[in-house]
Amino acid sequence: MGAALPLGDPAPADGMLPDDLVLDGETVFGAYLHVPFCRVRCGYCDFNTYTAGELRGARQDAYADTLAEEVRLAGRVLAHRGPLREASTVFFGGGTPTLLPAGDLARMLEGIRDTFGIAKGAEVTVEANPDTVTSAVVDELADAGVTRMSIGMQSAVPHVLAALDRTHRPENVGQAVAAARAAGLGVSVDLIYGAPGESLSDWSRSVDAAVALEPDHISAYALIIEDGTKLARQIRRGEVPAPDDDLQADMYEAAETAFAVAGLEWYEVSNWARRESDRSRHNLAYWRGTDWWGFGPGAHSHIGGLRWWNVKHPAAYAARLSEGSSPAAGRERPDRSSRDLETVLLRSRIREGLPIALVPRDRRGAVPGLIADGLIDGASAIGGTIVLTLRGRLLADAVVRALTD
Repeated sequence: MGAALPLGDPAPADGMLPDDLVLDGETVFGAYLHVPFCRVRCGYCDFNTYTAGELRGARQDAYADTLAEEVRLAGRVLAHRGPLREASTVFFGGGTPTLLPAGDLARMLEGIRDTFGIAKGAEVTVEANPDTVTSAVVDELADAGVTRMSIGMQSAVPHVLAALDRTHRPENVGQAVAAARAAGLGVSVDLIYGAPGESLSDWSRSVDAAVALEPDHISAYALIIEDGTKLARQIRRGEVPAPDDDLQADMYEAAETAFAVAGLEWYEVSNWARRESDRSRHNLAYWRGTDWWGFGPGAHSHIGGLRWWNVKHPAAYAARLSEGSSPAAGRERPDRSSRDLETVLLRSRIREGLPIALVPRDRRGAVPGLIADGLIDGASAIGGTIVLTLRGRLLADAVVRALTD
């Protein structure tokens, strides 16, 4: 089970949006579908996920129908504010979406199509554990309209996978990639670096293995120790070492070099793509602050500057919807200052950069110092945009602090 939900205002039982909320019919609209089921809980993970023993009456076999109720509710809510926008992106995340039968995922996608429509050329992504991917599964997903698969590789080194509590076999990653490619899907692989006991040599081995798969996209995330996780407890008890910041920086630089040689270009601090068309359009929508509705237990939504989040447990989520009520647990409407801070935090992470005009006026004087320190590109700043250098990506938090504190 993940971290606690944010504090916020009560959400109305009918899910209706505030009367004075202004929606822009031209803003990109996306759908996130959360599948909260996992076979085992990875020691580092604080996502809102549940193993079979934690479901307390919630049923995996009924989940697709339950989520479809929220999709229909969303359609009713948004229809009160004007014509419904087609979904430009759909993302099945988790958890492990591919623990559900492919037919269930297909029905969930059909619910989005029936209610909102799916735009021509939309990006439709399914996250997958390599051990749950077969040619039959991938073919059924492709037939349903899935265009992209994000495969949780994490590492190619068995002892690193064990440190992360990952249970898949390394050789299954290649098989999953081959199956996705054969079905005509775009392929992304996810990596994590900085696990307990992982050396720079181990990481290079994983990077080389990922590059050898020739994916369209790679995500590489530094391991972050989240409160309440098994790994946090192990570190607190001294059973395993905490991540080493300097080693993680070396790992990032090694990955950047290898990815660049392989023709993968960074477009966000932790993401690289072969072509611009291979970038994750769904995640870019988050970083650009557009609109999305998050379906499922604990999912977060953002429409017109209003944010809300659903109850966490699948049983509570199902109970709300069976009563005809919204599953939203709370919501908030950030003020201008909070929105400006968030804009700097998110837009400074992406390759297209942060327009200096969006930086709070009293912090724009920090830009020359960031150029001098090699954290942002001087030429881009002259053009009015903040774009991180490699060193800036390593110290992204320092850039944000300089522009907001």
